[in-house]
Amino acid sequence: MKITVIGAGAVGATTADNLVRKNMAEEIILLDIKEGVAEGKAQDMMQTSALLGFDSKIIGVTNDYSRTAGSAVAVITSGIPRKPGMTREELIGTNAGIVKSVVENLVKHSPDIIILIVSNPMDTMTYLALKSSGLPKNRIIGMGGALDSARFKYQLADKLNASANDLNAIVIGGHGDTTMIPLIQHATWNSVPVRNFLTEEEQDEIVKKTMVGGATLTALIGTSAWYAPGAAAAAMVESIVRDQNRLFTASVYLEGEYGETDINIGVPVIINKKGWDRIVPLELSDKEAALFKASADAVRAMNAVLGD
Repeated sequence: MKITVIGAGAVGATTADNLVRKNMAEEIILLDIKEGVAEGKAQDMMQTSALLGFDSKIIGVTNDYSRTAGSAVAVITSGIPRKPGMTREELIGTNAGIVKSVVENLVKHSPDIIILIVSNPMDTMTYLALKSSGLPKNRIIGMGGALDSARFKYQLADKLNASANDLNAIVIGGHGDTTMIPLIQHATWNSVPVRNFLTEEEQDEIVKKTMVGGATLTALIGTSAWYAPGAAAAAMVESIVRDQNRLFTASVYLEGEYGETDINIGVPVIINKKGWDRIVPLELSDKEAALFKASADAVRAMNAVLGD
């Protein structure tokens, strides 16, 4: 099996590193447009194989999509990162052209590929990838909800002094500071609702910190985060290639589900060898449903910029 990661920047390289450490495929292609970057990072990672005990082979290439031929899955991380003070909407103009070109090249060489989108603004780039690729909707997936849910669990674990592995908590809606919806009323600590342990004020604080999780890191380190995004992408790829049937929040194409049509937005889905297999319905409160509709409206407004 072959997996391709497009973009050898911090997120792409971290994704590839997570994949190779888990022996996810016989061959992992790391592709970048800048001469030597992917090759150098691939060699650096391969030099850890004797220390970490993996057998997967990672190959770095410069802008040669023929080397991606026959890929089962590709992760697209390419595009300019968000800078301090920059909104995801401001990324659209540049990143749309990059993502569209990447998708066309991937499909040309691997017509049966499943594509995972990490590039921002993620919901809009996932929608663009679907519309421009001609692939079935289940083979185009946006990663953002998995990352946002991991950040939600981090905030809950920190407040509860609990293991994040004992928490079930998801974020739905758009992958943006004002569009994501951490579903704290649905969150549990080993099946016990977390609201049993938290005051209303503490719950509100956790939700707010989750929603600005990406912006907080951008302000601290001067660019977008990479460890958690890379781990989230790798976890979703693993569920695909190993047919794990894991439930993630992912940006997928809706055709009436959750009351929305012709949009890619984060909802809970089962991920397996088909890509995303099915959407999992949730019983949302009136408040949650209204927030989801507002989130969808905001994502559509970003999608409208594609026409400009």
